[in-house]
Amino acid sequence: MATYEYRCPRDGDFEVRLPVGEAGAAVDCPGCHERATRVWSAPRLARTPRALRAALDGAARSAEAPEVVSRIPARRPAAATPAHPAHARLPRL
Repeated sequence: MATYEYRCPRDGDFEVRLPVGEAGAAVDCPGCHERATRVWSAPRLARTPRALRAALDGAARSAEAPEVVSRIPARRPAAATPAHPAHARLPRL
């Protein structure tokens, strides 16, 4: 669903949610039922959640300039690993 903006000469601007590509040049105003014309506006990209926008930006950056690993990361110290009894049965590398 997409949000389309229309302008009624009497009631002003309002939004209509319709399937993508099904918005007409004019619709009836929900308030006064006069014909309202479609207003062409910029898409509302700012409504994207911050975490999603950061993930999309990171994916775009990595496509053009991926991070290159120059050496194998160091192993974590043994004290940093959680002491859970089930971890003792896991295979060691």
